[in-house]
Amino acid sequence: MSVALILSSFVAASRIGGGAQQYVLAAHRIDPVLAPTVLFGRSPALGSKGDVTEPHVLRRMLADIEADAIFGEVDLVITGHFSLTEQVEIATGLIERVRAQAVRPPIVLVDPIMGDTPDGLYVKPEVADAVAERLVPLADWITPNLWELGKLSGAEIVDAGGAVAACSRLGRRALVTSVPSGEAEIGLLLCDGEEAVLFSHQKLADVPKGSGDLVTASFGAGLIEGLPPRAAAERAARAVAEMVRAPSGGNELPIVALAERIVRPTAAVRIQQLAP
Repeated sequence: MSVALILSSFVAASRIGGGAQQYVLAAHRIDPVLAPTVLFGRSPALGSKGDVTEPHVLRRMLADIEADAIFGEVDLVITGHFSLTEQVEIATGLIERVRAQAVRPPIVLVDPIMGDTPDGLYVKPEVADAVAERLVPLADWITPNLWELGKLSGAEIVDAGGAVAACSRLGRRALVTSVPSGEAEIGLLLCDGEEAVLFSHQKLADVPKGSGDLVTASFGAGLIEGLPPRAAAERAARAVAEMVRAPSGGNELPIVALAERIVRPTAAVRIQQLAP
């Protein structure tokens, strides 16, 4: 059994954040372990007020997980939402300890959650800076949205070509979400230093929150299953295309009800080789 360790948000009544990623990974027969950085009852987009996991609580939680010898079994680390710079520092130490103890070299995915279009930054500026300076350099892959890629690279990005250039400047392997692909499509861009590939699907007017969380977990699952990055990205693109077209009650991603369609998605995507 593969094990994934997630540091991100938990929202009890919504399929977003680390809580949603647990279900995606479980669908792939990957055992998820979530250490929540913030706790919500419902989506913060609906006005919910959450409680931040205080650093001493997060440290104790991770120490307990480590005491159970789980670090040695971890194949995948996913980092997502952080509310405090202290949490980011805890995450950097965690990655170092997992890498030191793991039987197999774990894959580290950093989703640099900072903000989005049109509102921009929605974490504290110092948290965004800490993620960029401390976590991104530790990542095997980053999974930013287009706005976050622009924030990391210091450039305003408006199209797929600009995103490819930004990835090249960063020098990080990346899977970028919400990349424009014409007027009627939205894309997922894979940049691994050797090639850049855009996977596009129909752009819908109103989609559930959490699609980026789904993509990160699906991509990570593919990598630890042994898929090449391009194949893992294509499957993630097909999975998110399926899920956004079939939201469940309350406009939520139907991750549990349609779990088999996340693992074996059949939605059509258009594939474009952008580089080399």
